Amino acid sequence: MDISTPLAERMRPSTFEEYVSHSEIVGEGTPLRRVIASGYIPSMIFWGPPGSGKTTLAHILSQEIKRPFYSLSAINAGVKDVRDVISRAESESSHLFSGGKPILFIDEIHRFSKSQQDSLLSAVEKGKITLVGATTENPSFEVIPALLSRCQVYVLKAHTRESLLKILNNAITKDQYLKTKKITLKQTDALLRTSGGDARKLLGALEIVVESVDSDEIVITDDMVNARIQQNLARYDKTGEQHYDIISAFIKSIRGSDPNAAVYWLARMIEGGEDLKFIARRLVIAASEDIGNANPTALIMANNTFQAVSVVGYPESRIILAQCVTYLASSPKSNAAYMAINDAQNDVRRLGDLPVPLHLRNAPTALMKELNYGTEYIYPHDIEGSFARQEYMPDELKGTRYYSPKENDREEALRRYLKSRWGDKYDY
Repeated sequence: MDISTPLAERMRPSTFEEYVSHSEIVGEGTPLRRVIASGYIPSMIFWGPPGSGKTTLAHILSQEIKRPFYSLSAINAGVKDVRDVISRAESESSHLFSGGKPILFIDEIHRFSKSQQDSLLSAVEKGKITLVGATTENPSFEVIPALLSRCQVYVLKAHTRESLLKILNNAITKDQYLKTKKITLKQTDALLRTSGGDARKLLGALEIVVESVDSDEIVITDDMVNARIQQNLARYDKTGEQHYDIISAFIKSIRGSDPNAAVYWLARMIEGGEDLKFIARRLVIAASEDIGNANPTALIMANNTFQAVSVVGYPESRIILAQCVTYLASSPKSNAAYMAINDAQNDVRRLGDLPVPLHLRNAPTALMKELNYGTEYIYPHDIEGSFARQEYMPDELKGTRYYSPKENDREEALRRYLKSRWGDKYDY
């Protein structure tokens, strides 16, 4: 028993039976399990938050089908590393009587540049390797289309409270070192809160707490966890997992209209080597989610920032980002559009596919015209003021209001316009 190995690594599952959570992906009878049982594994990408089990799942796959397994981290691997591994995999593949392809696992594949991803593409296309990638970022944005089209994407969600508690209890009862101690989980909220749904962080926190107690009898409480984690904060974050906490503080500072705090968190990310396009994408989202029609120029500014950062390298991009960040943080705020689409989507899920009113339907065929498709539609531009008072909602949703302008200059103008046209229907 090597207790110098981190607890999270010692507790890494080696079979599907030991794998906690994601039964919808790896449970008995799921498409992935059926594919594995057949002996064929297509290239795939696991997309999910840190500590959700992406790397573990890749290792289990390799063991289940007993193929050679190669691993690279996109954080410190270059094109040469990729080509070297592919060359070795190809050489070993030629000696496999089964004809099975080696698995090449790329952790943090979203950090690979286009040229690095291009170097993978040929090997995947020619069947030299089976690619398994792991990413915390949306692969639609971060993986080149040609490579993505050859991969199946599986979405892994953050662990639930139930699965995190199971992971904790498994560690206490099954780890060769921890089970020599008498550990009682009197309270678990602090451990779960510290983990943020990340199993690796959860086990790291548990290990810190256990090692801080000079006794074989340990009763874990929330106060105890909070005190020990604060004392060991630097060690706890040595893998850079503050990434998600800092981006959260960054967005909340913009939402809270504090440009000073927003620039500080921006500086923390830049100094930590964060992907500048990752930051810029978050600005585009914030411009709509938190500012919206209170200042429509914010979205233009954020989108232009993303484009600029994509073509201008460091260190100049930091200035472009700072300009956008201070502008967004200093803009009036509105989440009206964000709330509107949330409410509308909830109604779609609740009510299903409501029929489109006849007067709004298109009538490209004679039969549709005979059925009165579009016959009662009033073309607004034929009316003075380019406005026709007619119903645009399905019958079941008449009078439903999704968009409620906020109290800021620009949306007040929108509110007045809507009321001047619709009267009581848009009487906010």
